[in-house]
Amino acid sequence: MSNYVIKHNGVIDSETKNKIIYRYRIITTAVNSDFWDEDIDSKNSLIVGSYGRRTAVDTSDIDVLVILPIEEFDRINNLKGNSQSRLLQVVKNSIIESYPRTNIRADGQVIKVEFSDGIKFEVVPVFKNISGAFIYPDTNDGGTWKSTNPKAEQKAMEELNVKSKGLLIDTCRHMRILRDANFSSYKLSGIVIDSFVCSAIGTWVWCADGETSIYPKGTYESRLLEYFNNNLKYSKTIYAPGSKDSVDLESSKLALEKVLLLMNGK
Repeated sequence: MSNYVIKHNGVIDSETKNKIIYRYRIITTAVNSDFWDEDIDSKNSLIVGSYGRRTAVDTSDIDVLVILPIEEFDRINNLKGNSQSRLLQVVKNSIIESYPRTNIRADGQVIKVEFSDGIKFEVVPVFKNISGAFIYPDTNDGGTWKSTNPKAEQKAMEELNVKSKGLLIDTCRHMRILRDANFSSYKLSGIVIDSFVCSAIGTWVWCADGETSIYPKGTYESRLLEYFNNNLKYSKTIYAPGSKDSVDLESSKLALEKVLLLMNGK
């Protein structure tokens, strides 16, 4: 059976997508009501992560940023102790009001909202800074603040996907499908896959309908493996598209190599 990249349209069906948007808007409304005094479902939030980058193949991890007023940052940051943990608890309680029977808990950097049908949200309260990036809480090691710029990542990926005529996102989805089917016990994060494909894809594009590639089958997959061997085999980090944030590669490297080898029939 071939493991060459194929097109992956409709991997998450429209009914499920509608459920995700419906629940996302309820979460947004709850936070807006408590923190902005606005009963609005379309402001101050952003779907990020694999789903936001359009590379997700399942609904086990829908990442959502909920943007809070900067005044709340000043208040929280002045509290003694682990103020980041307190912030997660406050936002968690806002969401519980809308979903009192759903499994909701604060965990490290996120508030996990796990629905009985398998759809899982990870909600992160953030504050927007003047650069357009977001500051988010990390409750580990006594509590710290970290930064992320998912909008830059989404924009960079969308532009590169257009240039590749859809090959970029199809490759990212394909690698996730192979990971889940063959190496589910290994860690291989979505941001590592997406960052890798953005770095390795070069000028490769899908052929137009009816056209035939001038390259033999498997050449593209071979080039991806070659890129890994030449550039990342001994690296500990990789850089996210757009934001150029450093991403831990070390913990995902073994599974990434296994997926690439499988794509090459090895």
